Amino acid sequence: METKNIGLRNIEVADTKICAIDGINGKLIYRGYDILDLVKKSNFEETACLLLNDDLPSDEVLVDFASKLVKARDIPENIEKSLRDLPKTANPMDVLQSRISEMAAYDKEKGDDRQANYNRAIDLISKIPIIIAYWDRIRNGKDVVAPSKKLDHAGNFLYMLTGKEPDSEVARIFDICLILHAEHSFNASTFAAREVASTRAHMYAAVSAAVGALSGELHGGANFQVMKMLLEIQTEDRVEQVIKEKLARGERVMGMGHAVYKTFDPRAEVLRELSRRLSEKTGQPWYGITKKVEDTTEEEMKKVKGSDIFPNVDLYSASTYYMLGIPMDLNTPIFAISRAAGWTAHVIEEKFAEAQPKPMLYRPKAVYVGKYCGPSGCEYVPIEKRTATT
Repeated sequence: METKNIGLRNIEVADTKICAIDGINGKLIYRGYDILDLVKKSNFEETACLLLNDDLPSDEVLVDFASKLVKARDIPENIEKSLRDLPKTANPMDVLQSRISEMAAYDKEKGDDRQANYNRAIDLISKIPIIIAYWDRIRNGKDVVAPSKKLDHAGNFLYMLTGKEPDSEVARIFDICLILHAEHSFNASTFAAREVASTRAHMYAAVSAAVGALSGELHGGANFQVMKMLLEIQTEDRVEQVIKEKLARGERVMGMGHAVYKTFDPRAEVLRELSRRLSEKTGQPWYGITKKVEDTTEEEMKKVKGSDIFPNVDLYSASTYYMLGIPMDLNTPIFAISRAAGWTAHVIEEKFAEAQPKPMLYRPKAVYVGKYCGPSGCEYVPIEKRTATT
């Protein structure tokens, strides 16, 4: 009997202490802490430290962690040179993935113990935003902006990207965005990282694989597609027409619906408010258009299928990033800036899980449904005797 590709939906493959998702009640938990509490009370540095450890850090541990992130901001000169040698039309995610692989050549750590991997995690979390900011300026013919030693993780990226220090409200909004995207259990990119780590490959290989998985529009590229849709719509009075036409053609409305959440994605709840604040601050119309997309899609899906559909993290992150002045094709790389904390935490957990003495190599089973010619297989026919249809 043929087995369909169900994308490992609902298949439990490993234990984790890092993240829990309650899709029924719309809860997202990092190491036991509700994401809604973290965005109110924490910042990205503390959240990243939490994910890499087992609990919230003490003041001393957090100061040390943040200091190490700042110290690791410089990238090797040869990596900067390799960025300059790339075609200016290169896809930012391809650029990022290849530079992460390149970082392995400059790894100062010896061995593969937990501390070495913790140090590699700091290196990756720190350098990924530097690579992205450098690349954006290089491809646009601008001088790179050296990283600041005084700004926090979120503020420093915006400063390097634009050449101007962001105001405190903008920096905090971006900081919250990073917290929201930092971790989401066994999503496609995280699973890719863990699968590679299970082979005993190094962390740079695992994170490079995660970036590759994130680059697809069904994963990290979805908010780019959302913003393309919003730009197509342009005004609130066109929303109903565009959404109804999309649904009539059987197309998905990007940013609506989720594979795990059966209610409101808690991250979308926060991002909706951030988008509203930025619309008020900048005078741009994108929050209003996005809200109408949400309402119209929900109404139409209720009419057609009699079922509820809710926004996911991509719907409002698209307009939020756009109003922050971030180029649309950097939406997915920015996802990587944040998710680096989750990826590296999972790589460490995969390599050093307490419940198992050594990593368990991921090796799923497939059901062969191809041509079958008997117990010995198909008869090999020499090429000169094959017909044109063989």
